[in-house]
Amino acid sequence: MDLTPYVDHLRRELAVAADAGGDEARALAERLSAPLESAARLTLLNALSAAMSDVTRELAPGSVDVRLRGLDPEFVVTPPPAPEPVREAREPVAAPVAEADDGTMARINLRLPSHLKSRAEGAAAEEGLSVNAWLVRAVSVALDGGGRASAPGGRGKDSGGRGFTGWVR
Repeated sequence: MDLTPYVDHLRRELAVAADAGGDEARALAERLSAPLESAARLTLLNALSAAMSDVTRELAPGSVDVRLRGLDPEFVVTPPPAPEPVREAREPVAAPVAEADDGTMARINLRLPSHLKSRAEGAAAEEGLSVNAWLVRAVSVALDGGGRASAPGGRGKDSGGRGFTGWVR
């Protein structure tokens, strides 16, 4: 992004203001132009960096970085990773069993970007699970590996390997 038009605009505005003050003011404005150019570029760069920080927060897990190349900033956009296609399991897979599962629960707070929250809610609804049950299963699968796990307490489409699939007459 070329900042020169913005800096030139600032110089023109300074010159117009100095014209009202006469020759001494005009000479002072010319002497101040060079140091003000550096300050103006730095101020614009700071404003762009702050704006891209806000954009990055909304784009998470993607990002936008501002890099300085010469005198001009460049934007480097890292898009969020593409979601992996959902593969339907042909046979039910039992939930991974934790080695020391004593049945106690622990509470955590999880803050998701709104676009991920709505996707998680949609995925949970598709499988007839609460968001909490869906997240427990997703974390369990992510940590223990394997295919799709069942919902805790046998409340989902796959109730702990006790479900049936196929046609009934």
